[in-house]
Amino acid sequence: MDSILFEAYLPILAILAGIVIAVALFSHMRSASAGRMTRMMERVGLDSKIATRTYPQTLAHPQTEAIMKQVRRRCRGCQSEGLCERWLAGAVKGDNSFCPNAETFRGLASG
Repeated sequence: MDSILFEAYLPILAILAGIVIAVALFSHMRSASAGRMTRMMERVGLDSKIATRTYPQTLAHPQTEAIMKQVRRRCRGCQSEGLCERWLAGAVKGDNSFCPNAETFRGLASG
């Protein structure tokens, strides 16, 4: 009887383990993306604190929060994570034109 019960619960446990792994992977990817975004902002001369909702500049300019929401979305969907990491580490020369947020960051830096 115990063997039948174990066999019945085994697929459920496998599904739950898969869900836990997927959630952990998603969380790690999101955290890595946020870290790259912050480092990219700092590297191009932006105060990365503008990405926070409580930063005075963000509060003074409501459009900044909307812009940063788009920046975060683009960063999470970026297909150049490896190149970004190498560029941030100084292993790749040139500008950050590979970054989907490069133009936005230039606009924020000049404005």
